[in-house]
Amino acid sequence: MDDMDGLKNASKRKLSFGATMKAVLWSFFGVRKRSDYDRDAAQLNPLHVVIAGLIAAAIFIAVLLLIVKSVLAK
Repeated sequence: MDDMDGLKNASKRKLSFGATMKAVLWSFFGVRKRSDYDRDAAQLNPLHVVIAGLIAAAIFIAVLLLIVKSVLAK
């Protein structure tokens, strides 16, 4: 039962979706400071992190596809 309470509390975190997207994009590059990571882990809403990760992955795949199409078209 403590796990469910922890999950409910984590989902009520108030950091904005924009801040979450910024944290996810920086993590894609792998250049996060330990202090920023610790702050984000304590403040980010896990649902926002999942959604931002899916959006960032879709953008990454779309960019790769555009690059491949442009290279193959030449």
